[in-house]
Amino acid sequence: MSEIDREIFGKFIQAQRKEKGYTQKELAQKLFISDKAVSKWERGLSLPDIQMLIPLAEILGVTVTELLEGKRIEGGDGMQANDVENLVKKALTLSGEASGRDRKEILRHGMIFCACLAAAALEGLVLIKLGYTMKELTSNGLLIEETLGIILGAYFWFGIKERLPSYYDENKISFYTDGIFEINMPGLHFNNRNWPVIVRTLRIWSMVSITVTPLLILLTGLLFPDIRNSLAAGLATLLLFLGGMFIPIYVVGRDKKE
Repeated sequence: MSEIDREIFGKFIQAQRKEKGYTQKELAQKLFISDKAVSKWERGLSLPDIQMLIPLAEILGVTVTELLEGKRIEGGDGMQANDVENLVKKALTLSGEASGRDRKEILRHGMIFCACLAAAALEGLVLIKLGYTMKELTSNGLLIEETLGIILGAYFWFGIKERLPSYYDENKISFYTDGIFEINMPGLHFNNRNWPVIVRTLRIWSMVSITVTPLLILLTGLLFPDIRNSLAAGLATLLLFLGGMFIPIYVVGRDKKE
């Protein structure tokens, strides 16, 4: 990135942004960064993080190669433009990736997650043996909560990124997206100081939500048999499920803020 002419790069971004009809703020929102960062790019004061180049090029409707060159590139002799583009994207992707998890860590995570699933399955069988019907388990929110907990838990243990791109450290960003997973935490800024703690908290939350919720349903049913099949119980379970995820994130995230 040090060989890129910042002034040419900035003017090209500005021209393409205006051609698309975006303001600096609108472009920044699409990239989940501040408009000050876009302003610095266009004035040649700074360059985007390397992991920002592919989404920036896609939003502006140009290739990554054109973005790096600061100009439109027509098809020419030699290597085809598409081949060049693919090579550039692969280089950016590889250079932007954090070090992968080793096999021992993946195995350890797998053992923990499978143990939670086994415990949840056993608890579910106990509830059924005690007379709970599938209708009751649906009404009190257990099936919905367990399904969401397992899906999110699998992502938190195996799919979530261990490290954020560096532009999270340079800008105040409260939004994180990775494929279909999105999380927006107003008032909390994600960065590489609080992210490892947040990831660990999410993993612990997934373990607790999968294994403890059936026990709470059982205890509630024993103490208050009349609400065992009620909508109120289901709503309470869902609120505990969501609150148990978001509240700890705020607590540990703000404790580790810059």
